[in-house]
Amino acid sequence: MELKLKDLELTSPVFSPLAAIPKRYTSDGENISPPLQWSKIPPETKQLVLICYDPDAPLPLGFTHWTLYNIPPDITEIAEAGGDKFTQGSNSAGSNGYTGPAPPEGHGVHHYYFWLYALNKSLDLKASLNREELLDAIADYVTAQARLVGTYER
Repeated sequence: MELKLKDLELTSPVFSPLAAIPKRYTSDGENISPPLQWSKIPPETKQLVLICYDPDAPLPLGFTHWTLYNIPPDITEIAEAGGDKFTQGSNSAGSNGYTGPAPPEGHGVHHYYFWLYALNKSLDLKASLNREELLDAIADYVTAQARLVGTYER
């Protein structure tokens, strides 16, 4: 059976797709999460999940910068440094919450994938899930997904 995903859009007022993420939102700046906005949420959505991931990191599983979940479907944005109202998972730095881009010096441009998932079931997910645990937990309930890719280089 082929999964037909519905439209979902994810944007940020501070960077365009494939453009540089402003330093303020990196570990070289204030290390706060950028503002994000979304639209075209399918009507059957019961919950949203957000993940920020760097596949360019020189680690076997890349680097997870943020997992945020248990987001109600009537929420359409997260403000700068937002996310405290929702469940924060574990990032690859070993803490819960957002940690900004920090690619190795001279490693070139890294791509930061902000993924938004719409779920057709409300899940009561515990805090501190890492990216792999979160993706496993939501896999059967994703009805729409969107991504926004930003870049950063040192």
